[in-house]
Amino acid sequence: MTRRHGYALLSAIIALVVGLSAAIYAGAAAKDDGGDTGRSSLTRGGRPHNSAAPASTGTWVGAWSASPAGAEPGTETEGYAGRSLRNVVHTAIGGTSARVTLSNLYGQSALTIGHATIAVAAGSGTASAAPTTMRRLTFDGATAVVVPAGQQVLSDAVRILVPHDSDLLVTTYSPTPSGPVTYHPHARQLSYLAEGDLTEDVTGAAYTEQTPYWRYLTSLDVLSNDSDGTVVAFGDSLTDGITSTVNTNRRWTDVLSERLRTAIESGRDLPRYSVVNEGISGNQILADGLGRPADNQNGLGRFPRDVLGRTNVKVVVIDLGVNDILRNPRLADPDKITGGLRALVGQAHARGIKVIGATLMPFQGHRGYTPARESVRQQVNAVIRAGKVFDEVVDFDRALRDPFDPRRLRPEYDSGDHLHPSDKGYARMASAFDLNSLKGSAPAEL
Repeated sequence: MTRRHGYALLSAIIALVVGLSAAIYAGAAAKDDGGDTGRSSLTRGGRPHNSAAPASTGTWVGAWSASPAGAEPGTETEGYAGRSLRNVVHTAIGGTSARVTLSNLYGQSALTIGHATIAVAAGSGTASAAPTTMRRLTFDGATAVVVPAGQQVLSDAVRILVPHDSDLLVTTYSPTPSGPVTYHPHARQLSYLAEGDLTEDVTGAAYTEQTPYWRYLTSLDVLSNDSDGTVVAFGDSLTDGITSTVNTNRRWTDVLSERLRTAIESGRDLPRYSVVNEGISGNQILADGLGRPADNQNGLGRFPRDVLGRTNVKVVVIDLGVNDILRNPRLADPDKITGGLRALVGQAHARGIKVIGATLMPFQGHRGYTPARESVRQQVNAVIRAGKVFDEVVDFDRALRDPFDPRRLRPEYDSGDHLHPSDKGYARMASAFDLNSLKGSAPAEL
């Protein structure tokens, strides 16, 4: 081959490479215009123009969550056809993109979401959005999605600047009847409803009906440059924060998240984790609620969805067992309770997730208290403290019990029902948490 022919061949190869690169780039750009979902959706459709294409750097972590707890009474036939549901959720961490999960777990028919949006709230306790933050959500590029009964769907990622310690508005509109509605009843956060498709309404003026529930929405992820993983708090009403002050984010998980962020900003060497809440009031380790599928599914059954199914989970904190004692018509078996807790630990370890477990707090004075049930609680706590269940232990019992009568909550930590903490009690739970316990990973063998 002559030198001239060699140069010609080299030029042809370079031209071919450039052409292929341009084609690949154009294809990738077209795909990114609608959002990087990372998984297939349930429907496909036309791709609307979306100026909020997702960013491509950072780490996806959980920013907020709420377990689907049951079927909302009174929604069996119509659901919320023709209405917009504006869920207000709080995120302690920030990010540059977001995506949401919508659930029809308790539906008996397909749920059509005709339109959905996300925006940063203009402030606390409002349905209005901050100017220029309203974003249309898509599902595999389409603005509408059909979620079959018993299923859930993840939206495409959308670029939105999420400030840390902020409220977000996630709004859905359903044009057709479907029910029952999957909901989380003890939100401790007011959300809003409006007539018609007002998903992109910024003013919030038409959202005149307030609600204490979260509907359909079960998780919010953000693409974060500040967080490297997610901590899931898995529990009952004590984690759900059932007696905390509404609209103030005073559950122990909220306080723990803020405490961790403050410690990191002060220079402490700690994992940069977000904290999400998967508490369901009344939840038990072993027993389901009523219905098909069961309302308030037992902890062992929901763990794969509410912990293993969350985004980038590094640590789970388990605070379950009190309802297994209080709601059992017979005297609960402490060995079955600790056995159920060990089964949860086994599920987590199989996925490389570290487990921190909580002792069971006192409840003397509550209507369900008996000396025999107190004995079961003490037996369970003794096994937990002996290190025979979890990787690490947070001793909520010791932190909140009355030093003059360890069978009951200290008065200032008691909400008044002798079972659930006050705001001060939830703060004490968070302060009892050793932040260093978040370090490390699951052991090869417990």
